[in-house]
Amino acid sequence: MSISPYVPTPIFGDRDTVIEQIKAIQNGEPSEIIIQRWLNLCFKKIKTPTPDFAANDYQWALQFLYIYRGSLDTFTSYRRDLERLLQWSWFIQHQSCLNHTRDDMETFIEFCQKPSKRWINFKRVARFKMHKGELQPNSEWRPFTAHVTKQEHLDGLMPQKEQYQYSQSALKVMFGILSSFYSYLVQEQQIPLNPLIAMRQKSKFFQTQPKTQQIRRLSNTQWETVIDLVKQQADQDVRHERTLFILSCLYGMYLRISELVADTRWTPTMGDFFKDSDENWWFKTVSKGNKARQIAVSDAMLEALQRYRVNYLKLSPFPTLNESTPLVAHNHLKSTLPITSDRPIRTLVQNCFNQAAEYLNEKGQCEEAHNLRIATVHWLRHTGISEDVKHRPREHVRDDAGHGSGATTDKYIDVELRERAESAKTKTIL
Repeated sequence: MSISPYVPTPIFGDRDTVIEQIKAIQNGEPSEIIIQRWLNLCFKKIKTPTPDFAANDYQWALQFLYIYRGSLDTFTSYRRDLERLLQWSWFIQHQSCLNHTRDDMETFIEFCQKPSKRWINFKRVARFKMHKGELQPNSEWRPFTAHVTKQEHLDGLMPQKEQYQYSQSALKVMFGILSSFYSYLVQEQQIPLNPLIAMRQKSKFFQTQPKTQQIRRLSNTQWETVIDLVKQQADQDVRHERTLFILSCLYGMYLRISELVADTRWTPTMGDFFKDSDENWWFKTVSKGNKARQIAVSDAMLEALQRYRVNYLKLSPFPTLNESTPLVAHNHLKSTLPITSDRPIRTLVQNCFNQAAEYLNEKGQCEEAHNLRIATVHWLRHTGISEDVKHRPREHVRDDAGHGSGATTDKYIDVELRERAESAKTKTIL
């Protein structure tokens, strides 16, 4: 296959744009006009002509994306992989995605594992931008992003397009997304068979994972250092009470960052804390996959909530019924606007990790400090689950964490790993 000189341009807008396009079609505006007008916008600066079958492919992909409009994270993931598939189909394989065979899909996955350098960027950028009052595709956007690990970044290493790697986890996610898309096309009687069905059986692309996988979490020393330092700061300056509460939510209720910030489907508020008829406190949230769940609130978490409300928000110790106060507002005392981006929280927590690492390093605990520097915010969720599963029933932790099955929760049980490691220490080599 010859290498195409085509440089990708974004072909799907944001969720609101997709909804508007589908609504216009449902209201009777000709779909071919809507889609061709949009494709002309996307490709007007690209010299490579759009194939005749592109509009039909795009319409089916658009209708499929619309199904997942309820969850922004899900929509974004599906858009990413569909966009890669369509552009590869049109400009590399030169055929409709509706005509792909299993061999074609294997070729596509091989391309994703080693994409052309023209398809790779070093940073995530906006897909579209306004120029002179008109919406235009961002010429810096690419379907793939090369990056280095947090440790490599700390070591001063820069990402290289030649070393781009498509992870096993990303591959499995993509396989599931595209398989769902082709199953949808089968149901809509657009294709006879799903070309991805037989691929996993060949196990050509999927590595066998070890039975027990490492859960990335903070050590007890690391977590205690982080939380103790923030408590000391909060005792001295009320502005740090907000930080203390955020850390408490991430660790004590296993919240993901997406469950702390507001989006179109859910705005977390103080009213999401509630007390049942048995005087037990709960917190309700909407997690990934747009699944609602309620979390049992511990006494320690309830104390953290009271401290935050009284000291920082200047409110009553406990939330009132249906209280609309944002769970986490912007970083100034009088703000009533909820956070709508995860970046401020990531930056805040990372700063806490960095200062704790500095403290540990000064105390001579260099390895603990080093490992804390490469930790991410999501490790707090893992840490909270790992600690609780030691003394709480697995089913209770499973439901509070929002795990789909007990098998997921079992990954956090590390007692067996400790026993294995301990028994291995006395092995001899003759």
